[in-house]
Amino acid sequence: MTTAGTAPAKDPQRRAAWAELATDYVHEHGLIGLSLRPLAAELGTSNRVLLYHFGTKDQLVADVLRTSNERSVAEVAALEPSKDLRSAVHDLWSVMEGDRCSWIYVEAAALGLFGREPYVSAVQEANTLWIAGLIAHLNKSGVEPAVSERAAHVIDAAFMGFQLSQGPDGSLPERARSVDDLADAVAALA
Repeated sequence: MTTAGTAPAKDPQRRAAWAELATDYVHEHGLIGLSLRPLAAELGTSNRVLLYHFGTKDQLVADVLRTSNERSVAEVAALEPSKDLRSAVHDLWSVMEGDRCSWIYVEAAALGLFGREPYVSAVQEANTLWIAGLIAHLNKSGVEPAVSERAAHVIDAAFMGFQLSQGPDGSLPERARSVDDLADAVAALA
């Protein structure tokens, strides 16, 4: 119940549901150039109501980035243990390849490079969770912890390079060979 002149309490369940739906929308339409009016229309509400629940467009974007990253980390966590470090690279790439979550991350990271918030903070948070997810998968696959951490950073950097070097049609010439080469290089860390 509210008193005169005060806004009703924000609904965290509605906000979480809208963050999920907004993430789906951003996966389809992209993050750069995101406009609240078309997003709100897609969600069946108004941009003013979205701002009421999220506070600012930046906070909505931060929630979308967080939700998107959580989806990717959950996919990695759901992987069965890999048989060895080399196959782990291929198993992890199967999650990353063509994943809309990683594309949203790339867009956010590009904006974060210019020091723009919420991108800087959201990308730093995403990096921490993503690397932890990679390390957890490698550990689950029997890789020594010290090697897991080194390998996770190499894998992450290479995967990001693969994402950034794709052509406008989404293809990466020689990608399969590049993933094989990465798998060989990472396996050599053990």
